[in-house]
Amino acid sequence: PIVSNFQLNQILHDELSRRRLPFRMGTVFTTSNRNWEFNQAQPLEQISASRAVATDMESATIAANGFRYRVPSATLLVVSDKPLHGQPKLEGPAKEFYEASKRQHVEVAISAVNEVNQRWPGGLPSADLRSTDEPLIG
Repeated sequence: PIVSNFQLNQILHDELSRRRLPFRMGTVFTTSNRNWEFNQAQPLEQISASRAVATDMESATIAANGFRYRVPSATLLVVSDKPLHGQPKLEGPAKEFYEASKRQHVEVAISAVNEVNQRWPGGLPSADLRSTDEPLIG
C-alpha cells in the first residue's frame, strides 16, 4: 500500500469534522476487476487481508503517480453503494445520491486545497524517504 500524505489527511479530517459530515479514514482497496462483486471469493479474501475501509477502481492511479513523481497525495471518496451488504444499486436512488452529494464533495475538496495553499504557499512539504540515488522523475 501507498500511504496518503499525513498533512493532506489532517486537512481533510478537519474539514469533514468542521462540516459535521460522517467519514472514515483508512486504506482503500483498489481493483481493476469491474465485476468483483459478482465473484466475491478471491476479492473478499484480499479485501479482508488488506483491512481496507472501502473498495474502488481509481485511487491506485492517484497514489501510484503521486508516489512516482513525489507529489503528496490523498483521496477523498464518497461511498455510493455497498455491494457487500446485498442490496442492488438502483438507478433512481443512485442518481438522487449523486445529485445530493457531488456539490458537497467538491466543496470539501476545494476547501482543503485552499487550506493547503494558505498554510504552504510554496508547496506542501514532503518527508519522502526514498533512495538518494533514485532519479527525481522517471
